[in-house]
Amino acid sequence: MAYVQVEADDRLEEGPERLQFKTFLPSNDPPNSAGVGNTDRGYLHDSPAHGKSGGGFWTVEYYQQYFDVDTQTVLKRCYTTLIPTQSRTYISTHLNPPDMYGPFWILTTLIFTLFLSSSLAASISAYLSAEGTNYDYDFTLLSLAVSVVYAYGLALPILLWIALRYLGVGDWSIVEAMAVWGYAQFVWIPVSILCVIPEPITRWVLVGLATALSGWFLVANIYPVLASAEAKATRLIIIVLAILHLGLALTFKVLFFGYYVIGGEGDFPLPGMGGNATTTA
Repeated sequence: MAYVQVEADDRLEEGPERLQFKTFLPSNDPPNSAGVGNTDRGYLHDSPAHGKSGGGFWTVEYYQQYFDVDTQTVLKRCYTTLIPTQSRTYISTHLNPPDMYGPFWILTTLIFTLFLSSSLAASISAYLSAEGTNYDYDFTLLSLAVSVVYAYGLALPILLWIALRYLGVGDWSIVEAMAVWGYAQFVWIPVSILCVIPEPITRWVLVGLATALSGWFLVANIYPVLASAEAKATRLIIIVLAILHLGLALTFKVLFFGYYVIGGEGDFPLPGMGGNATTTA
């Protein structure tokens, strides 16, 4: 067998067709870096949407997406409800996508502010009233606040959504309905705090302002959905909702925003006080 010695030819590195070598050794890239091959094969799942949409409605993962919202977004959605000019485009501009985090905490906070503000107003008026007048905290007001707020803020939009689905109006999701109703109640939180002011006229003005702002917000977002129905009679549902909205405002005024006095002229008995305690509306 003959051996032929071949000398290295430097010309192999010259010209457009020079040889190229590829290494198959492991790379020094960080273990978390996404290689091209892994990305093409779908081995890496670094996209934000991964893991959010899996599972049915009975799983926690299904509802997690509706609570994945930052505080700044929730605050912006809250104070935007106080601007009437933003109400008509609220769903498309500010509530996209809808969330349940903000509405849940708005309704829960409203329950406690209603109870605390009414209790504080009653205790202050008892202190300023006739000597010997005592005030006992009435915790039934807390249970009333829970029932009224959650029934209006959660149960009512669900019932409305079911009714619209039955009538063939499917342009509104149940999450959007609950989100709109929840954010609409934000105005009652500062109003309930300000209604501690011992002045009946001021309280009526605050309640009227809150009723107008939240009512306009609801009408601006609900009526276009009702108007999209083929049956024109569906639009009359807005009248029923307006009556319920006024009923909620009067309930807040009578139960939580009444000015408590002792021996004065009033129309409603005062919970938590004995004797001749009355309240002026």
